[in-house]
Amino acid sequence: MPCKADPVVQKAFLENTMEPLIAAAARGEINLYYVDAAHFVLGAFLGYLWSKFRVFIPTPSGRKRYNVLGAYNAITNARVSVTNTTYINSSSVVELLSKLALLHPEGTVKIILDNAAYQRCYWGRAFASVAGIQLVFLPSYSPNLNLIERYWKFVKKKSLYNHFYSNFENFCAAIDDCIKNENEKYAKELKSLMTLKFQTFEKVQFLAG
Repeated sequence: MPCKADPVVQKAFLENTMEPLIAAAARGEINLYYVDAAHFVLGAFLGYLWSKFRVFIPTPSGRKRYNVLGAYNAITNARVSVTNTTYINSSSVVELLSKLALLHPEGTVKIILDNAAYQRCYWGRAFASVAGIQLVFLPSYSPNLNLIERYWKFVKKKSLYNHFYSNFENFCAAIDDCIKNENEKYAKELKSLMTLKFQTFEKVQFLAG
């Protein structure tokens, strides 16, 4: 849990804002998406490794990044995304919003997203307003309330942990393959992971520093 998160604010947002939106989406009144970006950096991703002897693990060199800005439908589990190898910025957000607007021309899209500067920018908010898309910003430091955060961690675990990719092309292809074929490979795991139950921390105890 981020140390600056406010459990009381999170709980109020979940009960007063997010749960009513989920209920409306379940009734088919709106299309509710969770949005966030994943930044996959070419390198070693070790999950768990234990050995009685010293083992050297190869890792590619460089800092190339494969960026995916995604929208995850709370009810249908459908995904919409844009990708690049530079940076996610306001243009990326507008591109994603454009795809969602075309997918739902009836104008019933509501998006839950965090407070990244490129998502709160004037251009993105203005485009959303014109397209009839409502942006619902999470409380600060609340990744636990963003459903797509779980999805990106899952993709990283399945496609990158304990894998070695000798070049950037293979690295990106592995991520794309995981996302494209998730239903065939991981349907059961995703069904149990991507539930609309969210952890809150109103009773959490922190260790002393």
